[in-house]
Amino acid sequence: MAEKFLMKGNEVIAEAAIRAGCRFYFGYPITPQTEIAHYMAQKMPKAGGTFIQAESEIAAINMLYGASGAGARAMTSSSSPGISLKQEGISYMSCAELPGVIVNIQRCGPGLGGILAAQADYFQAVKGGGHGDYRMVTLAPDSVQELYELTVEAFNIADRYRILVMILGDGMLGQMMEAVEYKETENIEIYDKPWATSGTKMKRGRNIITSIDTVPERLEAMNNALQAKYREIERNEARAEEYRCEGADIVVTAFGTVARIVKNAIDDAEKEGIKVGLIRPISVWPFPAETIRKYIGSVKAFLSVELNAGQMVEDVRLAVNGGRPVHFLGRMGGMAPTQAEIVGRIKSILDE
Repeated sequence: MAEKFLMKGNEVIAEAAIRAGCRFYFGYPITPQTEIAHYMAQKMPKAGGTFIQAESEIAAINMLYGASGAGARAMTSSSSPGISLKQEGISYMSCAELPGVIVNIQRCGPGLGGILAAQADYFQAVKGGGHGDYRMVTLAPDSVQELYELTVEAFNIADRYRILVMILGDGMLGQMMEAVEYKETENIEIYDKPWATSGTKMKRGRNIITSIDTVPERLEAMNNALQAKYREIERNEARAEEYRCEGADIVVTAFGTVARIVKNAIDDAEKEGIKVGLIRPISVWPFPAETIRKYIGSVKAFLSVELNAGQMVEDVRLAVNGGRPVHFLGRMGGMAPTQAEIVGRIKSILDE
């Protein structure tokens, strides 16, 4: 039996990144994700890598731009306001098709808000918080074990498609401690990077990585190529967990730690004879719309439960496309819905 370790979520992200071959980390302290930087400061030099506490979040994302452009596996992390500061660099990297991993352990907003958990950065992550027509693959773990597995996978996806991948967690997930089981060897996908600025060795021409092109025809062609890549990712990388959906009267959609509360609410509802299922998007972009559509003909309604004012519910409604009612239950300010609150909302929907 494999050995398990009791670790905090933030520390698991850092350990997983090192195991995935990340050798450059650039960050800036902000609660509730600072332990990622602490862990990297201790462990990255021992792994032969580089840890830099940047002077700002803006500096950190541009350091990621440089390391990725040189062909390295690299990562940065922050929490909500810090991710906002990174948006210009994220857009630049997306245009330059540079792979990298960005971690957002979300806190409350708007503004500085508070340090408790929230899911109000969904729009920013999946719709493109910076300027231009770009996308990031966005993965939403719900446990410390999944934080480990999806962080490793994030680096593979980033290199596979030359794209940024975001780990979208929250304050609860980053701070909670759970048992995690590591693999003896990681599945690290190795890709040639002939585009990287890794030195010509006098054997090739110079590589130039940039996000500017003032020739309209070339810029449109580049954008069309990006959109074709995004469609390929939508076909190949959409992921979701389906939980007790067969025969359900209502299917709840929830991501991240909220999905764990929903599972307990489903157990409570079952004791009262109410059949409820859960669809948990693991990739919130690409969004698993086809998984949701499978149940349009068999359920009475959908209910999206989130720690925000209503964000993922818009993608659920697009997927359902009017085929069934889609309801919403949200809490904000660091407040989480209780199991009783979720069951009560389910009952009120069935009584309508």
